[in-house]
This record gives sequence, structure tokens and C-alpha cells, in this order.
Amino acid sequence: MEKNAASARAAELTELLNYHNRKYYVEDSPEIEDYEYDALMRELRSIEEEFPDLKTPSSPTQRVGGAPVSGFKKVRHEVQMGSLQDVFSFSEVKDFYDRIRVSVKEPAFTVEPKIDGLSCSLEYRDGALTVGSTRGDGFVGEDVTHNIKTVGSVPLSLKDRLPLLEVRGEVYMPRAVFYKLSDEMELNSEVPFKNPRNAAAGSLRQKDPTVAAKRRLDIFCFNIQRVEGKDFSSHKETLDYLKSQGFKVIPKYTLVRSYEEIERCIKEIGENRFDLPYDIDGVVIKLDGLSEREQIGATSKVPRWAVAYKFPPEEKITTLRDIEVNVGRTGAITPVAVFDTVLLAGTSVSRATLHNQDFIDERGIRIGDRITVRKAGDIIPEVLGVAEKTGSGEPFKLPSTCPVCGSAAIRDEGESALRCSNINCPAQVLRRIIYFASKPAMNIDGLGPEKAKALYDSGLITAVADIYRLTTFDLLSLEGYKQKSAENLIRAIENSKSNTLDRLLCGLGIKNIGSASAKLLCERLGDMENIMSASAEDIAAIDGFGELTANAVYEALREPHMIATVNDLKALGVNMSYQRTAVSEKLMGKSFVITGTLPTMKRDEAQALIEKHGGIVKSSVSKKTDYVLAGEEAGSKLTKAQELGVDIIDEATLLSMING
Repeated sequence: MEKNAASARAAELTELLNYHNRKYYVEDSPEIEDYEYDALMRELRSIEEEFPDLKTPSSPTQRVGGAPVSGFKKVRHEVQMGSLQDVFSFSEVKDFYDRIRVSVKEPAFTVEPKIDGLSCSLEYRDGALTVGSTRGDGFVGEDVTHNIKTVGSVPLSLKDRLPLLEVRGEVYMPRAVFYKLSDEMELNSEVPFKNPRNAAAGSLRQKDPTVAAKRRLDIFCFNIQRVEGKDFSSHKETLDYLKSQGFKVIPKYTLVRSYEEIERCIKEIGENRFDLPYDIDGVVIKLDGLSEREQIGATSKVPRWAVAYKFPPEEKITTLRDIEVNVGRTGAITPVAVFDTVLLAGTSVSRATLHNQDFIDERGIRIGDRITVRKAGDIIPEVLGVAEKTGSGEPFKLPSTCPVCGSAAIRDEGESALRCSNINCPAQVLRRIIYFASKPAMNIDGLGPEKAKALYDSGLITAVADIYRLTTFDLLSLEGYKQKSAENLIRAIENSKSNTLDRLLCGLGIKNIGSASAKLLCERLGDMENIMSASAEDIAAIDGFGELTANAVYEALREPHMIATVNDLKALGVNMSYQRTAVSEKLMGKSFVITGTLPTMKRDEAQALIEKHGGIVKSSVSKKTDYVLAGEEAGSKLTKAQELGVDIIDEATLLSMING
């Protein structure tokens, strides 16, 4: 093909692909089959390979292109990407409306759903997408252009080639995509994301754009941050314009003029929220006039011309049919409510934990009662209490013996949990094996709960140390394993032997010892021999350990089965020493608690940085805490720090402490 003909065909294909891309991702009305779309894409890609100078950054072929990035550059927002004032009742919405009426005679408002996702900025220069960035702390975010381009509903070029257009939107993961991703992660023995919002945030921060592309993210745009070459007088006008330029705009935005209309819109959106294919967590009410917004202004944190009404958790009443009893890895015997299925936050729910005997007694729960259930944070089912006393049976009591092995069930002084006294209880052993191989502990890829149960049921594993005695031949004797999958698992098991000691210590399942506590023990005591021989006083002296926790750890490490397990693992070649990671002493001896979303770092990255310079990261705030590192949406830990007078710092302050 000659260059001129190739150029003309490339332009034609680009126009066609952009048209069908919009039909599919934005308008949800595809006109061609996937294979036809793919054929057009292949043809354009082949032309660009033959004539590389015809490839442009806004070509449809560049939606998933380029090598993985090594890190995320910082992006300073010229216009702050602020948050909104949350309100939780109609009376607060009415107060907001009345305040606006004081300053504006006949105000108009837009009412729109509040998408539960990750806020980002899209910057266009001369009509071409140049930068996509996260919100961060509102002032500085991260450059995620390579992943933004994988979002099919983000236009790479615009009809109007304005000198500058910066658009704010919310990247989200559709609910169906989230459920599919969760199933895939569980099959791969990965820890699934907690909810679609976390999944969207994690996907947008992938360093490899091909991974982000597979996650099928989407976006709704809802604001113009900056514009050159065009003027607007109202918010609705900006949304209409964005729609004309090919953006997928926030759905069902409605212009209203009275409080009654605002309340009606909120109720309508709330009633239909779980029928939507994506999550929303509220409704945003904004003053429509842009000049009027300037007149009303903002506080240092939020604009005065808008509020976000947050939905209360949805509650349902159902009938309690049974109470089952489960046994965990530490022997905790937990009652689980089994009730008539109800639809909560868009999913069917029929089970929820009842925590312990005290919880049941305090609420007077009996089988047959009508109970109130909800999803905490729209995610975790929980029983609130009894709505109607319809149960006629005796009050429920947890058994005095373990339901699995029949051993005595005991309740330690000062604890609410009932525990199986048999350390070799089959339920406990299986749970310990599953936890030992899990991501927070030894992170053995391919040894998820189902595989661990199959190995346990077959008798190939009867204790955690047996994992390291497995052979390829053993695995091939089980259903579901072929040569390659068996070899991969044995390789993952072998690689885990060189894990850091804190992972092993966490994996042993000692009560109250998680990742953070395990690291504290390792940093102070150095190797397993020192940890095993440490006195309760030695452990209590470590910042972050109280007397009760120290005694529990001391006693656990002296149990015969624990000593045998550690010796067994050592003989099998599992690492028993700890290499301290500190490269400087700039934060030596200082304790930190991290809360909220940081602008450029994940929490585990911030923790690693603090520990690298000698600091200690703890999970809870106390008077001993030196600093609370707070980001966006910091919660109760920030409040407690303020109450205790603990120093509160942001990410920039932490970096200045390290870099001087």
C-alpha cells in the first residue's frame, strides 16, 4: 500500500473505530459484532506497523499499548480536586437549600447520583488526551495516563480542539465485572478486593496497562475543572457540552428549583440504586449557576455550593431459621445466623455472623425470631437485633463441647469468645493450614482454600509442616493436577522457604499476631531462636505490645505443638532469621499509625518506607504513638489521635522527615 493510500485508510479506520467505540462504551448500543470491530482494529494496527509515523497518541490502537511503567509520576492539579460536605438526613439537605436561598433569589440545582469509584482528572490539549491523573490529596495526584487510555469510554480525542480542557470524572468497576474478577482471584488463590471501589482504585494503579485493560474499568464525567476557548454559564450546560464531545457523563442529572424536587429526586435515586449495574453511595446536589457558585465560595476544605447526601445502610427484616456453629483456626467457636434470603445492597444474603454468646444474649435472639439485617458498608452482612419476637424455642446456647471434635469448649477470662480446647481439632488444623499458605502469611501461590482442603482430606497434609514434604508425585495422585500445575505448586512451596521471618511468624497463627506485630517482634529480637526464648517481660517491652498480648505470645510459643512445628519447619529448610531492613535511622524508635488514602503511596508502600528508615508502624493509636500519618477520608484513628494530642502529619511531612 502506498503512503498516501495508507494515510487515508488509517484516518477512515480511526473514525470508524472511534464511532463504534462510542456506541459500545458510551451509548451502550453497539452496531457491529466484536469480531468485526477486532478486524478493523487489526487492519489499523497493521498499517501503523508498516508506516510507524502514522501512529498517533490518540490512535484507537493505543488504548492498550506500551511497556509497563516503573512508577507513578506526581501531577500537581492546577484546580484543586476538592471533596464535598457529606450530609445524612433530609433536614440537613433542607438546611443547605435554605442557606443557598439566602444568597441566591431563585436558585437552580442539579441533582445527580454519586458514583462510588475513584476520582480522576482528564486533561486535553488541542483536543487530544495528554494526561490522566488520580485525585490524590486534591492538590497532587499520580499520573495514570497509561491506564486511563485503557478505559473504553474515555475519548482519546475530541471534536472541538480547544486549547485546554480538563475534565473530572469517577472511574468505577461495574458490579458484574467485579464479581467475575473476584471469582478469578479466588481461583488463583489471590485475596479478592473488598468492593468495586477498591477494585477500581487498585486497577487504575496497575503498572502494566494490559492488566488494567482486562479489568474493564469505566468512567462517568461530572465536572469541567478548567477550559480555554469556551465559556459556560451553568453546570448543566457543561454536562451537555461534555456529552456532545463524546464523554460518558454522569447519568440522570436533573435540573430542579425547589427543595421538594430535590427530595423527590433523592428518593427516586435511592429506590433504584441497587438496580443499577454500578455502585452509588449517595446523591450530589449542586448549585447550577457558575457565577452564583463564585459568589457563594468555599471553605478551606469544601465548596459551600454543593453537598453529598449519603445513603444510610439498607436494612431488611427476615426470619431466623437456624444458628450454625463454626470453628476457626484459633479454636474460636462462632455462631452464624441462617435466615430467609433477603436482597441487600444488590445481592442475596442468607447468612451473617452472630459473633459470640454475649451478642446473642444481649439481643435476646432465638431461632424463629424476625431479625433486622443489613450490610455494613454495603459489603459485610450483619444482624442488628430482633425486630419481632416470634421464636418459641429455648434461648440459644453455644455448645459446651466442640461441634467438630467433641473436646471441651472453654472461655478464657476476660474474653467473649468460646474456644475448642483441642489444638489438634481437625477444623483448627485445616484453618491453620489455609492461613499459613495465605497472602498475609507465607503467600504460597496456588495453595488456596480449596486446594488446601483437598490435600488435607486426602491425608497428604495433616499439619503446616507437611506442606514442605509434598512432591510432584503426591499432587499427580489428586484430581485436578497435571504435570505443569503440580510442578508450579511445588516450586511456589520451595520458594516460600526463603520468605522473611515475619511472614512465617504471622503464618503460625499465634493469637493477636498479624503482619505488623510479627514485624515488631522480628525487628526487636532478630531470629526465631531469640523470639522463642524471649520472656513475657521482653515481649511486653516492645512498643506496640501490652502485658496481655505479651503473655499470650509467650504462652503460645511454649506450647509443645508450636515448638514441634517450628523445629519441623526449621529441619525442612524454612528460613528462621530476620534481615533488618532499615537503611537509615532518621525515624528510628518513632511509632506511626497510617490512616486514610495517601496522595501518591499505598499504605503498604508508606509502611515499607517508614520501616526502611527505622520507624515502626502500628495498627492502632495510643498515647505511645508518635505520629499519625493521615490521608484522604481518614476515620476514627484520626479522631482518636486528635483526642490524645498525637502529632498528625501528611505524606509530604513524612517525606521531608526522611529527606530533610
